[in-house]
Parts: sequence; C-alpha cells; structure tokens
Amino acid sequence: MTPVLKAKIIQVCDSKIAEKGAGVSLSFYAFFKNKNDNPALLMEAATWWILTHQLDRTEKAYKIRELVFDQ
Repeated sequence: MTPVLKAKIIQVCDSKIAEKGAGVSLSFYAFFKNKNDNPALLMEAATWWILTHQLDRTEKAYKIRELVFDQ
C-alpha cells in the first residue's frame, strides 16, 4: 500500500469515527470524491479491499484503520 493511500484511509477513518462514532461503517469509495480523479489510487484501494482482504461491501471504520496500521 502506498503512503498516499495509507494516509488517506487513516484520515478518512479518523474523521468519520469522530463525526459519527465508533460504529460507523465505510466502503472503499469513502476515500474518494464522487469524481474519479485518480483511477490508479481507486484501483489500489479496491484491490486492497476486495482481493487482499476480501472485505464486505462495508466494514467498520475502526477495523479498516487497524488493518492499515498492521501493514
């Protein structure tokens, strides 16, 4: 995982947890704007989410954050 994606995931998870609480769930699309302005980074996130970790469509933000820190 690139440092750019790692930082983005941690920032979004922290923000969503602070805003909505520890039970908030996210999909990998939460790390991107509605506009696909960085397809390579989107594919990296999708590959990490779907192929590497075989996660469900949505997962708890705290779980995602822990997975990123374990890498």
